[in-house]
Amino acid sequence: MAVPTVCGGTPMTETVILGVIGSDAHVVGITILEQALEAAGFDVVNLGVQTSQDEFVDAASATDAEAVLVSSLYGHAKQDCEGFHRRLAEADLDVTTYIGGNLAVGQDDFGETRQFFRELGFDRVFDSETDPAEAIEALKADLDLHSTETERESRSVSA
Repeated sequence: MAVPTVCGGTPMTETVILGVIGSDAHVVGITILEQALEAAGFDVVNLGVQTSQDEFVDAASATDAEAVLVSSLYGHAKQDCEGFHRRLAEADLDVTTYIGGNLAVGQDDFGETRQFFRELGFDRVFDSETDPAEAIEALKADLDLHSTETERESRSVSA
């Protein structure tokens, strides 16, 4: 299988950190996302469930990650993510941050929820119904990873 590349032919080996924050033990969503990200050519470090803010920060620092993707399905992400971006800044990390899932108990208006997490510092906020392909396309755009049509065709032929 060919290694995915960005414009200019450089291999795409962007590292993303993935995990479920706080006391949440929902693993299915991040497992699906991990497989989709790897298929798209990302180097994925999956921290699993019940991941602390410090574990996200330490993993991003240790791997020189380009992005941190936080998942939460049990509705307590607002509490779990307070101060998260301050910790990233204290570790001198400049990473793209995403959060997705069922982020708030009784979440009626996702627009309000999205605004809350944007104000916390997340670059993108997704609901639990988001298709992994949508998040991956957003991540590629945010990290400016665009392959040429010729490169896409060569990957599909060699797969």
